[in-house]
Parts: sequence; C-alpha cells; structure tokens
Amino acid sequence: MALLYLKKAPKTSATGEQDVRETVQGILDEIEAGGDAKAQEYAAKFDKWDGEILVSAETIAAAAEQVPQKLKDDIRFSYDNVRRFAEVQKATIQDTEFEIIPGLIAGQKQIPMQAAGCYVPGGRYSHVASAIMTVTTAKVAGVGHVTACSPPRPGVGINPAILYTLDLCGADAVLSLGGVQGIAAMAFGLFGQPEANILVGPGNQFVAEAKRILYGKVGIDMFAGPTESMVIADATADPEIVAWDLVGQAEHGYNSPVWLISLDHALAEKVLERVPELIDTLPSFNADNAKAAWRDYGEIMVVDSREEAVEVSDNYASEHLQVQAEDLDWWLDNLANYGSLFLGEETTVAFGDKAAGPNHVLPTKGAAKYSGGLFVGKYMKTVTWQRSTREASMSVAEATARISRLEGMEAHARTADVRLAKYFPGQNFDLSAAEDS
Repeated sequence: MALLYLKKAPKTSATGEQDVRETVQGILDEIEAGGDAKAQEYAAKFDKWDGEILVSAETIAAAAEQVPQKLKDDIRFSYDNVRRFAEVQKATIQDTEFEIIPGLIAGQKQIPMQAAGCYVPGGRYSHVASAIMTVTTAKVAGVGHVTACSPPRPGVGINPAILYTLDLCGADAVLSLGGVQGIAAMAFGLFGQPEANILVGPGNQFVAEAKRILYGKVGIDMFAGPTESMVIADATADPEIVAWDLVGQAEHGYNSPVWLISLDHALAEKVLERVPELIDTLPSFNADNAKAAWRDYGEIMVVDSREEAVEVSDNYASEHLQVQAEDLDWWLDNLANYGSLFLGEETTVAFGDKAAGPNHVLPTKGAAKYSGGLFVGKYMKTVTWQRSTREASMSVAEATARISRLEGMEAHARTADVRLAKYFPGQNFDLSAAEDS
C-alpha cells in the first residue's frame, strides 16, 4: 500500500490514561462508602458547588424562563428528530417466537431497563445535545426512571438550557454533580434515586474511567475516549470545507484526534496549509483546544486508491467518518468500521452532533470494529424463553442426558432422566453417552 503521511500524530487517544485510574478508583470507593455526604464533599471540591444537588421543579421552571424562544425552538427541532429516529429504531427490535420442533416453542422478548443514568457534560462546553441524545433515547426505549447529572457552575448551577432540555426530554430527576461524583451518585443510587442499571453519555477522561471501573456492577454504553473524526476526500472535495470539518472536531478538546485520508495529493497539501490558519480565527479558548489537538493528534494521509482508503479507515475505526468523494453508494457499501457515517459534503459531523437525528454517543479508540453507538437497544435487554409439550420434551431430554454424560455432568443428565421417567413410564431410553458395544 502506498500510504504517505503528510502529518503524523505524536500521540494516540490512549496517551495518559493510566494517570487517572488510581484517582478515579479512590473517589468511587469513598463515595460508595460515604454516600450522599461524600458526593456533596466532592461537589464542593471539584465543582465549587454547595447548592442543591437534587434539582427542584422550581429551579427547572425558573431555568426555562431564561432560555430564549429561538433556542427552545431549536432544541425542540433536535429533540423531535432524535425521538423520531429512535422510535423507528425501536420498531425494528421485535419480540418473536418460533416452534423449533413440533411442541417446543422458544422466543425472545425485549425488556427495557428499569433505571438509567445519563451524564451530560457542562464543563468546557454546555452540551445541550448530549441531554437530547441520552435521555430521549432512554425514554423511547421505555426505561422506567432516568436520572441525569451535569456539572454545576460555581454560584450558578447547571446551565439553564441543559435543565430545560433535560425536562423536555423526560428526565425523572436531575443532579447537580459533575465528574466522577456524578457517575458514582447515579451508579450507587444516591440522593433518593434508584441505582442505575446502565450509565451513558460522553465525558472527560475521569468520567470515562469511572464508567469503565463500574462496568460489571452496571452496564455502560461503551468504553469511551476523546472524540475523534476522520474525513476521506478525493479531488472533487472542497479543501476549505474539509479543513473546517477537521477544525470543527479538533475544537472538542486538546486530545481529540482528527484525521484526513486523501486520494489527491494537492488537496491534502491545501488542507495541511489551511487548518492552522482556520484555527487562528477561532475564539482563544476554542483555538487553544483545536491547536493542541491538531499538533498532537492530527494526521493527514495520502493513498492511491479508494480500496486503500477503505483499508486504512477500517483499521482506524473512527468514531465519526465523513466521505467527501464521488460515488457515495460505493463507500456506503464498502466501509465497515465507524461509529457514524456522513456521506457527502451536504452533511457533517456537527449536524450529527446537534440535530440530525442519529445518536451522537459513539464508539472511540477502535471500538467501532466491534460495536455501534448508543441507540434504543442499549437500554433494552433481549431475553429468551421457552416452553414445551411433554411429547416434544422427549427428544430434547434424550439428547440432553447423553450430552451431559459425555461432558461428565451427571446431575444435568438426571434432570432429563427424571422427566422421561415421569412423562413416559414404562418406556426404555438409551441415555448413555457411550456407543453400544
């Protein structure tokens, strides 16, 4: 493969992970032992917040009054799109039953989880869209109780637009907690809320590590790292748009990888020149994040063919994957590893992040090789059941007894034996695993 790097990243998304692990484990242990009081201590320490933790209905109502109507309309537009897409997804997940052999019926049933915990970032940026993506999808799935948490700002509390959105989307309770303490409160059922069966939502490396440690005690949406985006572009792509799409995702944070696979060397050169220039036009805080991300995690690669582009892309398995190239159907048919795919210049990751409909909580760090993103099915359990007539159980019992004895599991075999003896008295069955001599 003729793969040429015009820019190679010195760091990966896994850089520095070990540094936070012990810290997060210690905080979780203390909050599990100390309960509400210890979570409040960490809220005061890290969030600089000593106000109400369980947000009151009065506070939520007051927050709604602070949100301009134009923004409410935009939030409603996004909510409606996400809700409709989730409803269509749910319709594809069906209860089924099937008669395997005459008299033996088996099936599967979809059961929503009883309680979910949704984390909504509110530190660097106020992620209204994350409130929509996580809570709306849980409620469409049929989750009984949704607790959401978001970092309060000192002396202010949770961003009013986030509170308005959480209420619109159907959150049953909202906690003014950020970081590890927020995740812990939802997992351990603090402040009068039920223990979450699943924890979902994006967050910084401390939030991600808390979810990773708690996985097993509770379910999680995925092992998430910093957000990442890849663009595949050919000579027909607009280098200005490609460059802005890379910068737009680098803005997320200092450790957010952005990658370009170009089938055209001249396009790659233009983008390489343009990205730093565009970053410099951003407000200083956004520019600092994007500049660090581009310096340490940004890459530009040039390949000779679209088949090579697919191979490189599938190896990276990017969270977000944009294609700005000819023959979009070919790319849809051939690309395999990505969290969400954006086909053509007319759509972009930001559309998916904010308002298009498909969920923006997506796998990172190569997890798209084995997992998709958050959807209604993540909040549901697919369980199986079976029932049988006595006549149908005969052949199943015979096979079960013989297989169990082959495996050396005699008690298993006898649960079949006893049924055969009861249901078919006087009949002789060959229940030995050995061949007749």
